[in-house]
Amino acid sequence: MKVLVLGAGRVGGLIATMLSRTGDFLVTVADSSEEQLRRFDGAPFDAFWLDAGNARTIDDAMAGVDTVINACPPDVHLVIARAARKNGLNYFDLSEDSKSLHDIRTIAKDAKAAFVPQCGLSPGFVSIVTRDVAARLQPPLDIGVRVGALPRYPTNRLKYGLTWNTDGLFSEYTEPCDAIRNSKRVTVEPLNECEELSLDGQAYEAFTTANGLGSLCETIEGEIRNLTFKTLRYPGHLELIRFLMDDLGMRRRRDLFKTVFENGLPRIHQDVVLIFITVSGRQGQRVVQESYVRKLYAESDDHSAMQTVSAAATCTMVDLLRNGTLTRTGYVRQEDVDLATFTGNRFGHYFV
Repeated sequence: MKVLVLGAGRVGGLIATMLSRTGDFLVTVADSSEEQLRRFDGAPFDAFWLDAGNARTIDDAMAGVDTVINACPPDVHLVIARAARKNGLNYFDLSEDSKSLHDIRTIAKDAKAAFVPQCGLSPGFVSIVTRDVAARLQPPLDIGVRVGALPRYPTNRLKYGLTWNTDGLFSEYTEPCDAIRNSKRVTVEPLNECEELSLDGQAYEAFTTANGLGSLCETIEGEIRNLTFKTLRYPGHLELIRFLMDDLGMRRRRDLFKTVFENGLPRIHQDVVLIFITVSGRQGQRVVQESYVRKLYAESDDHSAMQTVSAAATCTMVDLLRNGTLTRTGYVRQEDVDLATFTGNRFGHYFV
């Protein structure tokens, strides 16, 4: 399979490396940053300069390619998706933006190739896990999905470091959050409904944030009673974030938020990804709870755990398409893949 990876950042570059190592993919990487491209001198794949916002140059780059993986910033996602549709390519991305999902689905309608948006951890893998755990119990079902990427060794008062892009973090903290209440899809406010919990003796707090569930609420509306997504942080984080967002007005100042966070917080590679999903339902006459709990760590000093699992999740979906497991045409939801199939893939071992 011939694959074009657009975006040579940490995740895009890691996707290209993972796929190339198998010998089953002929990979090319493109980016508009010469600095990023120089990192791949001597890599087992070609890398070249490309302006991903220019539809004409994208068309040229897609010639002779089977699949495009979009690892670019959100502002060019639709340009790339439309070019993939025009050129008959399979399309994958790591978008967290629920607003762009509708547009991607429209582009994918009646497409002769597969469109698989929102690969990654959350949205992505957690939707697969949630549907799998929910299938083990009988309704009424109440589901709590809690996910976080945290520094293993926090040193500041926020007890936080940057593992992902700050635009995505700002959106999580400010946009309406998808949920299901009494079997109906609703939106709830971010930075609310705080709860305290403990995993392996370590205390955490969890609170509502946006963009973690992708299409899952739409998929399982009517099947379950309640579903809430929350982000996991160390205790005390939420109080300080509310101070910054509300008291200092950063909720209305994305530019100020990015400046403060990108200059004030460290980029971390020694992180841990936490997944804590609980489903309450019935088994016969009894009410029981099933849980899925994982702590995922970085496997090298070159990439954080968050970067690694995001790249591995994307590679898994691409590989499932290659071997014929995924639907080969039109829009594909993450939750259409069952958990055993996902973790049984050669890239899925990162999640076991």
